[in-house]
Amino acid sequence: QVQLVESGGGLVQAGGSLRLSCAASGSIFSINAMNWYRQAPGKQRELVATITGVTKYADSVKGRFTISRDNAKNTVYLQMNSLKPEDTAVYYCNAQIRPSSQVGFINYWGQGTQVTVSS
Repeated sequence: QVQLVESGGGLVQAGGSLRLSCAASGSIFSINAMNWYRQAPGKQRELVATITGVTKYADSVKGRFTISRDNAKNTVYLQMNSLKPEDTAVYYCNAQIRPSSQVGFINYWGQGTQVTVSS
């Protein structure tokens, strides 16, 4: 059973920093893209950052957030600096994973972690 487990959310003041982690566990053959999404109350879920061989960011977080991954640990990170109140949301980890028992890739989601930025 493959699963994604996130950690690192919390409450921080504007201008502060947080680091989110997401570890994939289970019988994994390979992982393709790893992504971070977020969903604020009353808004649609949006892609924040993605990492394959390259990284891409939403315009709203460029220069403030950094996505990275440790392939040996099947873990993706999101370093969030200069946080703003508008960054408040539930952050979700997402990854395209090929389980050892499957031929193709499956889209997996973490349970989400709350990030709250106070002004």
